[in-house]
Amino acid sequence: MKVYEYGKENKKTLLMFQCAAEPWWVFKRSAEALSQDFHVFLFISDGHDEQGTDFISTEKNVEQAVSHLREKGVHHLDVAYGISMGGSSVTYMLAHRAMPVKKAIIDAGITPYPYPKWVCRLIALKDYLMVSMAFKSLRLMKLVMPPERWTPEGEDPEEHYRKLFEFGQHHYSRKTIYNVFWSANNYPMPDPVPATDTEIEYWYGEEEKRARKNDLAYARKAFPQIVPKEFEGLAHGELVMMFPERLHREVMRFWNA
Repeated sequence: MKVYEYGKENKKTLLMFQCAAEPWWVFKRSAEALSQDFHVFLFISDGHDEQGTDFISTEKNVEQAVSHLREKGVHHLDVAYGISMGGSSVTYMLAHRAMPVKKAIIDAGITPYPYPKWVCRLIALKDYLMVSMAFKSLRLMKLVMPPERWTPEGEDPEEHYRKLFEFGQHHYSRKTIYNVFWSANNYPMPDPVPATDTEIEYWYGEEEKRARKNDLAYARKAFPQIVPKEFEGLAHGELVMMFPERLHREVMRFWNA
């Protein structure tokens, strides 16, 4: 794992969990925007940290993050934020009471499948093959995520996609890619989930509303206090990767509510 800190002078703490198959710098601008008000801990998962590690599980992801925070003298969080796979980590963290959290944002978080294990294995294999193919062809990557939409403001599209492609080819092991999709969809949850007084919002983009329907239903059952928040015109992960100042405004809206 690797942890980047921003806004160390701030008293309020915010833990940011990344999504799968994206390098750390994709989240840097949003972490910097949030550091206007928070001491941000941007947690880069195993298999994504440029240190030759492999991603193992959601459980280990949370365990490592909490251990690091405690070593830093942080024993409660003001905000926990996670996108996609990172949303799984926030969900697991809250359900298992890994650390007290005042407010949590599960951004398009993935929740455990209700299917038989053999079905889940087939789905994980399908996801593994799709992502593996994407990192074998720059043309395919651009087809799936058009540069005109997914290039951050101020960056050159060709340079941005070349960096993404090279990172994907050299830093995501086969073990990491498979474990990411298996664990994010099959991590253990207590039944029933213990009640928590954490205020929670579940975010999703309008364009992924159908894909997140079951995840939102699961999250609402696990945490009855959860409030859904839909972002018009946005796709999966687009808010945090493309619109850092808007993300900051939305976090502050939730914080001040």
